Amino acid sequence: MPKEYTPNSKEKYMCEKHKKFFKKKLIDWKNQITESNAKGLYLKDIDGEISSADIIDQASSQAEKTVEMRTLNRQIKLLSKINKAIKRIDQDTYGYCEETGEPIGLKRLIARPIATLSIEAQEKHEKNEKIFADL
Repeated sequence: MPKEYTPNSKEKYMCEKHKKFFKKKLIDWKNQITESNAKGLYLKDIDGEISSADIIDQASSQAEKTVEMRTLNRQIKLLSKINKAIKRIDQDTYGYCEETGEPIGLKRLIARPIATLSIEAQEKHEKNEKIFADL
């Protein structure tokens, strides 16, 4: 059984092998999220709406729904980021920092395939966010 391919720095950055690897990784991730959401919605339908006269049960149910909605919103945002990353691969801009134009780096992209900033630019961005949050 052949060992799964992993991009390495000996190859030209964002060569066809790299782009193919990351596109597959992103599509697999997207399919996993979509499948997970579909199963969750299906199980919710089976579970049905249980209305209870007990106020504690109602509050608990409402809290659960709030958490589920937050999770769903996060997953929708993540799917959007995945789709944008796939689009960047198709446009040959994937793997390059949106702020500096410099390569993001293979290790960072393998760890976070939707990254749009280099580590340096990300740190600067987070530092600025903290400064403005503290004001």
